Amino acid sequence: MELVHTCYRIGDIDRSVDFYKALGFDEVGRIPIRDEAINMFMNLPGDGDMPKLELTYNHGVGSYDLGTGYNHIAIRVEDFEGLLARLADQGIEPEKPPYRVHEGGSRICFVRDPDGYRIELIEAG
Repeated sequence: MELVHTCYRIGDIDRSVDFYKALGFDEVGRIPIRDEAINMFMNLPGDGDMPKLELTYNHGVGSYDLGTGYNHIAIRVEDFEGLLARLADQGIEPEKPPYRVHEGGSRICFVRDPDGYRIELIEAG
């Protein structure tokens, strides 16, 4: 078995694609679904041929209720400080400053995408 991808419903294609590109993702494809929706596929460098993140825009739907069950996806980041600086340049700030869950552990922080989905950034190493 293998986890293939995660899918989010989004309210604005350009806004969401720009956000994930700022995180380091590349858009690797778009597929229209009849006249109902468009799926955008995003990958991080090294993810291979199978897209890991699917962003679905349903025509005419601008926002979604995220509910209370969803929490976040996590991304390991090589250049943690550099990424945070690049995000800050685009007005994207962590929920709170980076911290360690336990002494000696990797620093982490959370950012939110344009639709409110939480992304955990984990400092590599």
